[in-house]
Amino acid sequence: MSESFEKRLAETFGQLSTRLQAAADYVAKNPVDIATRSLRSVEEDTGMAPATFTRLARAMGYASFAELRTDLRGKITQDVNNFAARAERLQAEHGKGQQSFFTAHLSACIANIDQMATQLDQEALAEAVDTLYRAKQVVVLGALGSTGLAEYLSYMAEYCVGNWRLANRMGSSIGATVGQLGKGDAMIVITKPPFSDTVLKAAQLAHEQGAYVIVLTDTYACPALRYCSASFLVPTESPHFYSSYVASMALAETMIGMLVSRSGPEAKAQIARIENINLQLGVVSEG
Repeated sequence: MSESFEKRLAETFGQLSTRLQAAADYVAKNPVDIATRSLRSVEEDTGMAPATFTRLARAMGYASFAELRTDLRGKITQDVNNFAARAERLQAEHGKGQQSFFTAHLSACIANIDQMATQLDQEALAEAVDTLYRAKQVVVLGALGSTGLAEYLSYMAEYCVGNWRLANRMGSSIGATVGQLGKGDAMIVITKPPFSDTVLKAAQLAHEQGAYVIVLTDTYACPALRYCSASFLVPTESPHFYSSYVASMALAETMIGMLVSRSGPEAKAQIARIENINLQLGVVSEG
């Protein structure tokens, strides 16, 4: 197969019927059951007929449900050692006692990063960063809880390249910024539930204008995925009342690190120039 299960699902989820979306959601959340149990037994748990999962497999581009199941089995094999190590670490560090929130939250953040490390398509990430490096201009957009990460990503990028900007910076017009995007440009959209309509519409507009759209989210149900050229689903599980952005921040920092490594001497010169100007303006002190 040329594409992973995650990539296929991200690309097709928005076009699936409500019934097939429910089946896809079950498969994504219960890969072990799908890989090891009969569809008849799955039907007893879900109320969905085996034919539903067969139609889902074909809608995702698999030749048959058996091919989808083989894909999942390979994915599970890759994850087994990671899951076992995680369980062993939790048992060793916390025993059978009740975890404090501090421990529970940090454990969830670490688990999110571990999951991202094993499941994220690194080839797709490298391709996306290469596209960002070649882009004439790159616009970053995030709203609600994703605003801070969008600002941080843009801030890091502006240190090493000169063609990135934040779409919703104070005093700027999102419409004017997104309206200038076209072929050869790129847009990074960061959006997680609850979704911002403005962000979703901006992703659609950028796509329709020919821009390369990268979507960072945490669910296959994200409406922006139907407009993306590349997508990365980042785990956000946490005992907190709000989803965790720790793994998302790690991915953002990784993207900028990869961008700098591709930029070579020009990035080094840009960083040095910005640091010098910051000193002259008194933004930072030499101490």
